[in-house]
Amino acid sequence: MDVSRNLIPSHFIVALLQGFYWFDEGLQNYLGAKHWPEITRPQSMLMANLALGVTRPSDMARRLGVSRQTVHVTLAQMVEKGVLTLVDDPEDRRMKVVALTPLGAKMKADAQRAMDLMVEELSRRIGPRRVAQLNAVNPDEWGPPMTFEDVPRPRQKS
Repeated sequence: MDVSRNLIPSHFIVALLQGFYWFDEGLQNYLGAKHWPEITRPQSMLMANLALGVTRPSDMARRLGVSRQTVHVTLAQMVEKGVLTLVDDPEDRRMKVVALTPLGAKMKADAQRAMDLMVEELSRRIGPRRVAQLNAVNPDEWGPPMTFEDVPRPRQKS
């Protein structure tokens, strides 16, 4: 069965985004209930990148499609909250990398607990088999983004 025939492409990306929002809002609610400082969605995105092992601000900016200045402003907010710190890059002393503070490590542990609870709840709502299927998806297997270099450009009206 060709599953791609049943997907409406514009709905596919929307479903992925809605799933992200579901988890992010649940995470914010859990952290708020635990009396952690409010973390904005951009701050949450930086934390997600840190969890993926991305520690250089310039790499975070590239992955998020924002300027390095935007990342530095967001990082400064998180440093002020005591969650993150910038330390010398052990591979290049001229650069800084992002690291969790001890407080940030405690927050990360609570965030992981929230994620575990949300996965349990999602399993109850949509079934463990479907959650296992979602979990089996590995975006690393998707390969690099498509470039569409061979797509003809529409003609300009004169």
